[in-house]
Amino acid sequence: MSREDCPSRKALVFLGPPGAGKGTQARLLARGLSIPHISTGDLFRENVEKGTPLGRTAKAFMERGELVSDEVVNDMVRERLKKPDCDSGFLLDGYPRTLPQAEMLKGFLRERSYGAPLVVNLGVSYTEIVNRLGGRRVCPVCQRTYNLVTQPPSNDSVCDDDGAALQQRQDDREEAIRERLSAYEAQTAPLIEYYKAQGNLYEVNAERGPELISDELMRVIRQ
Repeated sequence: MSREDCPSRKALVFLGPPGAGKGTQARLLARGLSIPHISTGDLFRENVEKGTPLGRTAKAFMERGELVSDEVVNDMVRERLKKPDCDSGFLLDGYPRTLPQAEMLKGFLRERSYGAPLVVNLGVSYTEIVNRLGGRRVCPVCQRTYNLVTQPPSNDSVCDDDGAALQQRQDDREEAIRERLSAYEAQTAPLIEYYKAQGNLYEVNAERGPELISDELMRVIRQ
């Protein structure tokens, strides 16, 4: 799809539980629209690795086993959104996660003369999430990710690229998945209602193939 088919200045937000495919869809859509895909996970890692003031503050929270405060997260996102590559629009993946973060984003968009964000909620059932995450395996050498059900390696136990034994992350085990989903639901349910009340929430069935989802999202953006 060409840039001419899309709004020239648009803020997009992706919501969805772990395993919904947010990262995959966000990368595809951002590439198609020629706007930056901004993942809060990547922002955290970048700031911590570079030792920025915000990164040091965030690291202190994490080392204490605490959630990073809304204030620190907001500052990190605000700083990123002020960069020139966001002038034509951007796609946020993993933010906002709380109502105070959503309010910050609303104020920022108003200040910068953006329209209301288009918020996409990728819906996936609990069973499907367990199947997706529980079957996920990662190469410890090249970090390539496989899924034993949907995207298996040629050999179930080793990476196709370098032959390293594949590993399952601790947070991909069912008990950990259950805890992650509970935390997500507690945080995000109010956020979904918040955007639904504003009339800018679009629900997507994310249990289909990636290409079908991507095509639907492109149609929504054009409209």
